[in-house]
Amino acid sequence: MRLRLYLDRLIVFVVLIGLWQIGSAFVGEYWLSTPYLTATKFIASLMSGELIRHAGYTLQETFFGAIIGGVPAVLLPFLLRRSPLLVTILDPFMAAAYGTPKLALAPLFILWFGIGVESKIALVASAVFFIVYFSTLSGVRSLDGKLVLMAQVAGASERQVARDIIFPAAVPAIFAGFRIALPYAIGGAVIAELISSNRGLGYLVQIGAMNFETTQVFVAILAATLLVHAVNLIVNGSERFFLRWRPVGGAGIATDVGS
Repeated sequence: MRLRLYLDRLIVFVVLIGLWQIGSAFVGEYWLSTPYLTATKFIASLMSGELIRHAGYTLQETFFGAIIGGVPAVLLPFLLRRSPLLVTILDPFMAAAYGTPKLALAPLFILWFGIGVESKIALVASAVFFIVYFSTLSGVRSLDGKLVLMAQVAGASERQVARDIIFPAAVPAIFAGFRIALPYAIGGAVIAELISSNRGLGYLVQIGAMNFETTQVFVAILAATLLVHAVNLIVNGSERFFLRWRPVGGAGIATDVGS
């Protein structure tokens, strides 16, 4: 089954590359670069170190923004767990802030923090915070209250309840939030670089568009896509590590099918 899955993915990949090539042949390489030209320039930029340098700048913004926005977003639902009234009061304000287009705030962040890396980190943090907050809050709320009550009856302290019961139960929701938020974070960093920056993948997109070099634009987009995929792999690996105590769901079904 695993081999069949990889084979199906390879088929989809080949079909997408074929459609890309057909589209390029139809509209012209000037408007839509070919897969071969994109791959060639991607490897050349990678070997020269230019792509690594710009991708590292974007990754730096994403990392610090995810930490600054993600850590409070994880801690806040745990702090508010014993204050349901306060959560209810804050809900409409949090929902309104979550619904605010973060990219529309980019000019304000540039005005407040300057054109350097700080404004990009602020934009990423604002995008990450609300997604992770609501996901973590959902995980905390979904916990069966009887488990907490039983632990308290058994003499567990509030810290033990939070550490041994609530946090393990909320871990899948926390990682689900980060899995959704991090691609948005990378995209937000690239957009912020498009608005004002002299480094990063967004800067490469901007320079390519200004010079009418569609191949460079596609190289930057490909690098951002690979960056998102790499980050997702890291998040998935971290989730498996933290949830290694939990039985794998559906293992018995998979075994029956394989047999």
